[in-house]
Amino acid sequence: PVRKKSRTFYSAEQLEELEKMFEEDHYPDNEKRREIAAVVGVTPQRVMVWFQNRRAKWRKSEKLHVKGNKKHPTSSA
Repeated sequence: PVRKKSRTFYSAEQLEELEKMFEEDHYPDNEKRREIAAVVGVTPQRVMVWFQNRRAKWRKSEKLHVKGNKKHPTSSA
């Protein structure tokens, strides 16, 4: 039977670094992921998964933001 990977918990410093990298680039390539992993202290695979999850969170907030603007238009008629 295949065992599921245990959840990775990130420290505040690691999250700060990951968020900073996310602001620079939402889609880091393999080389960039390796660099981030070395700085943060996790595997490139964990970095890849973190970015996938962060992009999903970002897309969800973007979608909610757009939906909110349609309900409450800022332009005055």
